[in-house]
Amino acid sequence: MLGFVSMLMDTSSEMIHSLLPVFMVTTLGMSVLNVGIVEGLAEATALIVKVFSGTLSDYLGKRKTLAAIGYGLGALTKPVFALATGIGWVLSARLVDRMGKGIRGAPRDALVADLAPPEIRGAAYGLRQSLDTVGAFAGPILALLLMFLWHNNIRAVFWVAVIPGVAAVALLVAGVSEPDASSARSTGRKIRWSSLREFPADYWWLVALGGIFTLARFSEAFLVLRGLQAGLPVGLAPVVLIFMNLIYAATAYPAGKLADSMSRPKILMLGIITLFTADVVLALCPGRLWFLVGIAIWGLHMGLTQGVLTAMVADAAPEHLRGSAFGFFNLASGLALLIASVLAGWLWDRFGAAWTFGAGAAFCIVVLLLLGVRSMAAAQK
Repeated sequence: MLGFVSMLMDTSSEMIHSLLPVFMVTTLGMSVLNVGIVEGLAEATALIVKVFSGTLSDYLGKRKTLAAIGYGLGALTKPVFALATGIGWVLSARLVDRMGKGIRGAPRDALVADLAPPEIRGAAYGLRQSLDTVGAFAGPILALLLMFLWHNNIRAVFWVAVIPGVAAVALLVAGVSEPDASSARSTGRKIRWSSLREFPADYWWLVALGGIFTLARFSEAFLVLRGLQAGLPVGLAPVVLIFMNLIYAATAYPAGKLADSMSRPKILMLGIITLFTADVVLALCPGRLWFLVGIAIWGLHMGLTQGVLTAMVADAAPEHLRGSAFGFFNLASGLALLIASVLAGWLWDRFGAAWTFGAGAAFCIVVLLLLGVRSMAAAQK
């Protein structure tokens, strides 16, 4: 049920996000650097807010209420995009929308861990991620069809996106039941900085690794803009996220299930190698065919890494601090995403798109080296 809630909200969000970079550049006249700043601030806001919502969910022992508030904020911002006349409107809507995502994210991820037995946790995260990603390509498909029917009327598409957003909130409220708090996840625990000492070293290593990995994964808005450079018409811009998320949805559950039976770090390394390959292809792509190949590989890397990383965080964190664990992990990722998106926009404006994707490939190499060093150290023990 949580997966279907995510699917509906992602359908709503991606109807907008698949067209928003084009809307900002062509309709509102913004530069690519400004697109990077807006996207970086928005996505970083979502990840940073997860710290507080995750910790609060640990304190209250209740996850569903915070998730409902977060999904509600996301639904309320959808009409603002349709009304936007300048960067201030878009930035405000993106910040509040992503704040809602931040509020719901860590409690929802912790709720999955509360519900799923440890032996199938990777599969559980993979399944929720797959359903979430179905929405991520259903939204752009709807946007594509409506753009065709309504002669590229972007604002009209944005209005339709309100409907699945409201449906997601209704389904969460009516269809999801939260389990009783276990003894390990008791309510009313005091929130103290000293609780950070309860996190093991393996968890903090994952936080650092996740932050560096995020530097290699800037906003997907740059994938859409790269598609326009490769020759895609404006009306076909949603095809970029449709294709990428189709591959993502098809691989997230199998990758999560595979991670329950073999080494999760090995699957993560495979995913990072895949991202490196995607960055190289997108940096060098001479036309639409190679661009689509790069997008497909990018989607494969998402499927191989996102659910696996989430399961690794859940494994490394104490049960009663699981919400906080996801929050701090996403704080590091949020700050890194802000830096990555601004850097990507600056490189694009100053040197060209190839430099943006080349920088992502360079960060992939750094992450692979860190994973290799960690693996050797573990083998010596």
